[in-house]
Amino acid sequence: MRLLLVNPNTNPATTETMRRIAARAAPAGVDVEGLTVTRGAALITDPEALARAAEAVAEAEVAIRARMPDAVIVAAFGDPGRAALTERLAVPVIGIGEAGMRAGAAGGRRFAVVTTTPALVGSITAMAERLGLAKEFAGVVLTEGDAATVTGDPMLLPRALEAASRRAIAERDVAALVIGGGPLAEAARGLAFAGVEIVEPVPAAVARAIAATGI
Repeated sequence: MRLLLVNPNTNPATTETMRRIAARAAPAGVDVEGLTVTRGAALITDPEALARAAEAVAEAEVAIRARMPDAVIVAAFGDPGRAALTERLAVPVIGIGEAGMRAGAAGGRRFAVVTTTPALVGSITAMAERLGLAKEFAGVVLTEGDAATVTGDPMLLPRALEAASRRAIAERDVAALVIGGGPLAEAARGLAFAGVEIVEPVPAAVARAIAATGI
């Protein structure tokens, strides 16, 4: 089985990081390839960049068809371009945002999204409502500081995510925390809190993609 992880931002290093995360999460016999969009933003931090990413992902249809995957993962938390690809491709197209939220809400749990991008809070909230998860959704908890600075500092990012996660647990009465971004997943791997599940969206999308293929 072959999965194709499409990175809606233009940073190839981020693509490879998320591809490795997906490959670790995939069972034996599942190959994971990566594809980086050719235009847009290197980091999606606001609705305008998210909209450009959606266009770039939709434009990647030809490149995706050339790879002939069994399923496609759109690896940005806003799931940009997923709907367009779903209409055009005959294989399952899974967004990490939806996969992460559905995993967070499994069994009716309350969950919060922990992320770095204040300008995307509205988009994340709208996604939860669109998925019918408003009752389970406890909101977005943000890391402190500029999103690009925090995300780009490998020493700062894990500490910032841990601090935001602790605030979410203390203030939101949650049973799960969804890490709101594929590029954040590596930094979030060390997070652990008693009684609260940390949901990494890329592995959640891998599981959902494999289930959707029926292979």
